[in-house]
Amino acid sequence: MSSLRNVFRRSWSCDEKLEGKVVVITGANTGIGKETAIDLAKRGAEKVIIACRDMEKANAAVKDIIESSGNEHVVCMKLDLSDSKSIREFAEAINKDEPKLNILINNAGVMVCPFGKTADGFEMQIGVNHLGHFLLTYLLLDLIKKSAPARIINVSSMAHSWGSINLEDLNSEKHYDKNKAYAQSKLANVLFTRSLAKRLEGTGVTTYSLHPGVVQTELWRHLNGVQQFFMKMVSPFTKNSVQGAQTTIYCAVDPSLEKESGGYYSDCAPANCSAAAKDDNVAEKLWELSCSLLSLTWD
Repeated sequence: MSSLRNVFRRSWSCDEKLEGKVVVITGANTGIGKETAIDLAKRGAEKVIIACRDMEKANAAVKDIIESSGNEHVVCMKLDLSDSKSIREFAEAINKDEPKLNILINNAGVMVCPFGKTADGFEMQIGVNHLGHFLLTYLLLDLIKKSAPARIINVSSMAHSWGSINLEDLNSEKHYDKNKAYAQSKLANVLFTRSLAKRLEGTGVTTYSLHPGVVQTELWRHLNGVQQFFMKMVSPFTKNSVQGAQTTIYCAVDPSLEKESGGYYSDCAPANCSAAAKDDNVAEKLWELSCSLLSLTWD
């Protein structure tokens, strides 16, 4: 079955080392985030910081990552992306304690969950998947710029193709469809990556968004019965977490991407995103709306 799984897969390998590099990965206590942390730690990163909401799971993950990678410079820090207070506290600690930040991987996410609101009153999926990472990136950007060459990676999904940005009701308060809200949040990741790339031209900081593949992870927990049945049917063609992490790792370390910025990737290669994901007018409006919702001035 594994050979069947890999029929359409592009294999990628790269022996790039990360000595002297500091990495932050959100949501890395499980799934592709954890596998990404293991890989980057194995490459000799000076420090890998996993930013997680559940510190009990995070501490257990740190032990696993150290054991699997042989790199003891792995730590966890508390970060709840559904609460701007937590995001600001996390960023403040990083800015105070870390002299540099070379790779920021915005990996954490929620998927097709029932309607809920963040501490700041945002719909949970747009709040965590987009606005939380938007704020985190903003707060860490000066440190990242000082650390150039540096990279910012936003884990999106092919689900962005089915999404549209509802600028009139970004928080789905008039009508909530969990699948549409998820797709909207993943489209926001791609648009944010494009807008950020333009603003960072000439700084030595580059940005990337990606589809990890259809990965068997805990994110499936909110799928309904029909969706879960469908996923079981297609599971021979899905990726495990190690395979699912490869495109994130590729975007984080591959030397050939050093001068690339703002692009979308899948299976460790440039990929086509939807027409909506290339709409710079909507991207700008989303940027302005995100700043307004978060009370930021970020030109």
